[in-house]
Amino acid sequence: MELLNGLKERRSIRKYQEEEISIADIEKIVDVARYAPTWKNTQTARYNLVLNKETIVRIADEAVMDNEWNQNIIKGLSALVIQTTVDKRSGYERDGSFTTSKGTHWQSYDAGLSGEAFCLAAHEFGYGTLIMGIFDEAKIKEIVSIPEGESVSALIAIGHANEEPSVPKRKEVSDLLRVIE
Repeated sequence: MELLNGLKERRSIRKYQEEEISIADIEKIVDVARYAPTWKNTQTARYNLVLNKETIVRIADEAVMDNEWNQNIIKGLSALVIQTTVDKRSGYERDGSFTTSKGTHWQSYDAGLSGEAFCLAAHEFGYGTLIMGIFDEAKIKEIVSIPEGESVSALIAIGHANEEPSVPKRKEVSDLLRVIE
């Protein structure tokens, strides 16, 4: 994949084939995603791969705050990634103080960078993805064993796409860029 093409071609996929996911491919995807930039190279992103269909359905039924869109998407998956981040590292100094006025917000920023790297790598390996942010973190932790000291950042649907979404309308560069002289 040429980087620019990958950035423009990757789409959020909401319909997936029932094909199994290769753990070896997921390992390759995570191998690429681990190069996403992070605060002082803290590398706090973790990827929890859920393959058990009963667990996936339980997450859909109990942990997405009754969001029907996410429930339907998740129930059609053969694999779901629960992205977590290690708490109290990103944005912190070794003594526990913040280096940034953003406080704990920087943890989310790093999670977003690693999540996008994961999705771009998955695209390169022929998988579709969708990052979902509507979930009940406590319920996720109740259903799936997440290590103490980690927070759930996102749910990432992954699989072989069963759709080819068109490019959504994009804002003009002039609406997005301010030049400050």
